Amino acid sequence: MRRPTGRLFATRLWVTGAVAAAVAALLGPLAGLLWAWISPAVTYVIVQGEPLLAEPEGQGPIGVDARFALISLAAGVLCGAAAYLAGGRGNDVALLLGLAAGGCAAAVLAWRTGHMVGLGDFQDAVRHARDGTTVTGVADLRARGVLVFWPVSAVAAYGLLEVAVRRLPPGDRGDAGAGEADEVGGGELDLESAPTGGDVDGREP
Repeated sequence: MRRPTGRLFATRLWVTGAVAAAVAALLGPLAGLLWAWISPAVTYVIVQGEPLLAEPEGQGPIGVDARFALISLAAGVLCGAAAYLAGGRGNDVALLLGLAAGGCAAAVLAWRTGHMVGLGDFQDAVRHARDGTTVTGVADLRARGVLVFWPVSAVAAYGLLEVAVRRLPPGDRGDAGAGEADEVGGGELDLESAPTGGDVDGREP
């Protein structure tokens, strides 16, 4: 069987990276809904028609950011592990790029989706509230740096699995066939020519 040409191989890598990015990004809205559901309530005080945090350093705002960070870390690790298990030799770079891009998109989508849950009711309450009254807000990020947790944890999980598992163990001799470039070991270099009428992997079917 002939190996894929350089152009075909490059196309497959692009497709692999795009699929990895798309799958990761699709998980973003689901993570956002979970974040909005488990986030603690945050209270705002209406001052001159504007909502201000009642307790800027309270447990509510900190808890919202912390829950987003935990969800992002868990989702990133799952994405990295799934990509590693579904991948194969030769497409690591494409998968890593896909995980990084998809993780960034997923984190932003999770943030925006979770923030939209109940946003209309919150804005309506702010418009009709008097100064000094309190209203319950919606999930929102204050520590925007946690948006990188998803892509970083995905790439890190993939790399750690590669180090721990290694798809190509030391001493692997690759595919059988004369003249294979990866058959260097034991002090020998296989330079045997390919049989007449066939390529290095055997005769054409």
